[in-house]
Amino acid sequence: SYALYPHMTVYDNMAFSMKIGKESKAEIDKRVRQAAEILQLTKYLDRLPKAMSGGQRQRVAIGRAIVRNPKVFLFDEPLSNLDAALRVATRIEIAKLKESMPNTTMIYVTHDQVEAMTLADRIVVLK
Repeated sequence: SYALYPHMTVYDNMAFSMKIGKESKAEIDKRVRQAAEILQLTKYLDRLPKAMSGGQRQRVAIGRAIVRNPKVFLFDEPLSNLDAALRVATRIEIAKLKESMPNTTMIYVTHDQVEAMTLADRIVVLK
């Protein structure tokens, strides 16, 4: 599960928190479309989650956070349930996301050393 509402389109999933927060329709549309562009989801905005791959669903879940303009992202093993090829592709997308949001802190929890070395500016090892 990527915490997506299965009965809502990608657009509606990404816009949900802003609708609840009573944001204007114009602002919602602007931020959802910006996030979709960053995550390469523009052509999927009218799809339901069941019609998407695991990696695409993962990006929709990230998009739900992006539209809120967070100061901090917490990724808790986001790639652990993806196959190897999809894991590599999604890792690259997360790295691009990190570069596109330089003023946002990203905390990334993983047991995978390759993920840590690929994505980190700093690494903390906990026992």
